[in-house]
Amino acid sequence: MYDLSAVRLRDVHKSFGSVHAVRGVSLSIRPGEILAFLGPNGAGKTSTIDIILGLSPPSAGEVKIFGMTPRRAITMGLVSAVMQSGGLLKDLTVRETVQYTSKLFTTRRPIGEVMERAGIEPIADRLVVKCSGGEQQRLRFAMALLPDPELLLLDEPTQGMDVEGRRDFWRAIRNDAERGRTIVFATHYLEEADAYADRIVFISKGRIVADGTAAEVKALASGRTIHATLPGADALSLHAIPGVDEVEIRGDSVLIHSGDSDAVARRLLNETLAHDLEINSRGLEDAFITLTSGVDDPRATTQRASQ
Repeated sequence: MYDLSAVRLRDVHKSFGSVHAVRGVSLSIRPGEILAFLGPNGAGKTSTIDIILGLSPPSAGEVKIFGMTPRRAITMGLVSAVMQSGGLLKDLTVRETVQYTSKLFTTRRPIGEVMERAGIEPIADRLVVKCSGGEQQRLRFAMALLPDPELLLLDEPTQGMDVEGRRDFWRAIRNDAERGRTIVFATHYLEEADAYADRIVFISKGRIVADGTAAEVKALASGRTIHATLPGADALSLHAIPGVDEVEIRGDSVLIHSGDSDAVARRLLNETLAHDLEINSRGLEDAFITLTSGVDDPRATTQRASQ
């Protein structure tokens, strides 16, 4: 009945007047996969999610959800979304909101079940207007779970949540994915993508510039980071060491980015007073900056979209 892909985009474009928000995005997402969209503001993340949801038709290209049009998939209850804002009536209680929303669906999960999974049972009788931003996001999550969707799209889902709330939220998401639900989310929290996504897609200026696991994407930011204690460090002298790309000085600590970390470490140990050296691979933040800063042409990537 279904296409093998939960989501398939083929050469999708979206323009708003003279603004080309999405530029030839092709992407295939497997059922049960947790995929994170990352990119700077205005990169095209939300526009792409809106296209998948059928809220905004593409200017060109094809979008299929389980082999169907987005509208058909949504009508069948296969797709739900948790957006950043909106969709809540402030004068209702949390329970009333879930109860009224449940009446929109022919087939739905029990109200108590979705409230428990979203972690909002303790605030069931609280007015929505009295809920924090994080509590309102968990309420939206409960509403999205009502039709028991096969695909769940999340736009900045943990915005406003505290650390404990974010951890509980992602525990529930991981459990859903293990049961076969496909999760697609856009976030500004790089650590969330690193910790919870099976796959990360970087979008910059409407194009996919990287697509792969967290480890694969990190590898696209070449080089390593050397952290050392070096009192009285001089940035100019450190920049003069062959292999040094960037230098940050924080009190007695130095942070050096290098394409040849072993050679730089030897120079530091043999020719300076540096000690307590640590060498680490560059992280997701480094890859994010490298891949999304100031480029108009697609970069070499680990894309799997055409497969």
